[in-house]
Amino acid sequence: MTSARDEIIGRVRDALADVPVDDATPVDWDYGRPVSTGELGRVDRFAERVSDYKAIVEQVAADEVTQHVTAALASVDGPVIADAVVRDLLADAPVTWCSDDDLSPTELDAAGAVVTTAAVGIANTGTIVLDHSAGQGRRAVSLVPDVHICLIRTDQIVSDVPEAVARLIDEGSASRPQTWISGPSATSDIELDRVEGVHGPRTLHVIIVANGGR
Repeated sequence: MTSARDEIIGRVRDALADVPVDDATPVDWDYGRPVSTGELGRVDRFAERVSDYKAIVEQVAADEVTQHVTAALASVDGPVIADAVVRDLLADAPVTWCSDDDLSPTELDAAGAVVTTAAVGIANTGTIVLDHSAGQGRRAVSLVPDVHICLIRTDQIVSDVPEAVARLIDEGSASRPQTWISGPSATSDIELDRVEGVHGPRTLHVIIVANGGR
């Protein structure tokens, strides 16, 4: 007895039996090359798509980062997790920092927020990729605290997923764990009632730092 899968594949093969293989139309495509982001540039498209996910998005100059991070953390209750790279970047911020020295789940939950950098941003999907290298901490710190503030440079934003994957491979990120983030944590029940913060941060605040890439 053949399975339904075998039957379907057999029908497809029969339908294609008289199609000459040599006449296949070549596709002009190189995996990982930039693609169009429509009427908006990469950075503006990324900002638009991230906002669509109900995240907070700001575009700032490099010398305004500390000011905007400080303002974003003004209402946060509890210490803020960040590794040495981020703390050095925001050395003048009046923030009570907390280092992640293998903090327990309970200690992570007590933190008011986490501030990280990022590896890649994807314009057409509004996705942020963390590869958990310096500046990004381990996966748990971006998943447990209720607020995630993510700093991403304009030159880290690419057009689409294949370009992002190609860059991650080129930078050696394929050998590290990754977290792909599209907006705050959210889920919906069968009645489509949206609930945020179920399995990750309730608030995602993305600060896009201008450094020449558009």
